[in-house]
Amino acid sequence: MVKLNEETRAAYSRYLLELLEAEQTTVFRLKFLDLHPVDQVEVFQQMDQAQKEKFYKLMTPSELADIFEELELEEQKDVVNDWEDQEMGDVFNHMNADDVADFLGELQEDQRQGILTSMDDEDAKDVQELLTYEEETAGAIMTKEIVNLHELETVHSVLDRLRNEAPDAEMIYYLYVVDEEEKLTGVVSLRDLMVAQLDAKIGEVMSRRVVSVHVNEDQEDVAQLIKKYDFLAVPVVSTSEELLGIVTVDDVMDVLEEEATEDLAEFSATRGATDVNITAFQAAKKRSPWIILLMLFGMITAGIIGSFEETLEQVVLLSAFIPMLMGSAGNVGTQSLAIVVRGLALGNFEKKGLMRALVREFGTGLLIGLSCAIVLLLIIPIFFDDSLYLAGIVGVSLLVSLAMAAVVGSIVPLVINKFKLDPAIASGPFITTFNDIVSITIYFSIATTLLQFL
Repeated sequence: MVKLNEETRAAYSRYLLELLEAEQTTVFRLKFLDLHPVDQVEVFQQMDQAQKEKFYKLMTPSELADIFEELELEEQKDVVNDWEDQEMGDVFNHMNADDVADFLGELQEDQRQGILTSMDDEDAKDVQELLTYEEETAGAIMTKEIVNLHELETVHSVLDRLRNEAPDAEMIYYLYVVDEEEKLTGVVSLRDLMVAQLDAKIGEVMSRRVVSVHVNEDQEDVAQLIKKYDFLAVPVVSTSEELLGIVTVDDVMDVLEEEATEDLAEFSATRGATDVNITAFQAAKKRSPWIILLMLFGMITAGIIGSFEETLEQVVLLSAFIPMLMGSAGNVGTQSLAIVVRGLALGNFEKKGLMRALVREFGTGLLIGLSCAIVLLLIIPIFFDDSLYLAGIVGVSLLVSLAMAAVVGSIVPLVINKFKLDPAIASGPFITTFNDIVSITIYFSIATTLLQFL
């Protein structure tokens, strides 16, 4: 297989496209198929429409299926529009059922049915089954291409069977054992088969301590399970323990990426707008409601400042520290939010307890606030005419505000999680705005109380 680095990839792609243009089909196929599938996709993405038409005619459905699986969704849709129905069905027949289901789930009903009709009945049936499961569940991301074993089979017969069935299976490192009713009873690894006696029964070499997931289990929980046990795959079973399929580690990597992107979007209040392929209008449409909502919350902050107008009139210098106070409280709150949301996602709080986490975050905010207050007590008198009392007011306000900000940033996602919602919706901008209100209230309350000393 050809390995390309950054310097040679572009030049090699041009060379392959020249072969395609010159209709040197044998040489083109030989060199193109020697590339890694990811590199094949990069070459394909550089083809114009005329070159793609030539390319489709040169490649087999199986080879096109490998490339199609690596494309982004919009690119896949464009490719499907180029294909005839029968050609399209032949390609999808060579893809794993879960990959086909993922793609069809993004299409309109009429187009989806057209593709299913063009596929072989058995392959289409597997895809239709996957489409019936709820999104973001184990059933929706599992694959049906597995090799089932039975306890009474011999190791020799299984190895012979694998030579024929393995090419169509998603993974054969783990092989799952079922009974007459297709219920999961055990698991055996390929390594176990290789070292076992050929005449041994599968029931003698398999392990009955098999970890499985329910078909309706959340995909993120499945990902965490595979991560916890360092599995390459995990079997998916029905309520009656019937083996339905497997979720593999490559599917889990996609899930973790998807969940991380989703959490990032929630944190930054950009849900639905993280795709760089959408237009500016679409991005603004999705992001502006959050900005408008947070702007209205900002009006509350302005109202609080206005209610302390007399305090500000007497000591105008207090206004100079408002941005610093609000920014610091928002930053600490966002840090606590990120820590708690991450802990909830990993299940850390189930082991150590929520109260311990809250106390730790409060203590952390208090110590950060104390450190900042000490710095302000040293700096403010130097730059503002020895105003030690002003330094004290700002320092104490910052100390209390940061401690409260850490608590707010911790409690809000915990409360949201109790309502069975994604705690990441307690986005960074939301926590920052809320802490602005809290910190300003604390600041001017303390300043008004100690005004007589200024």
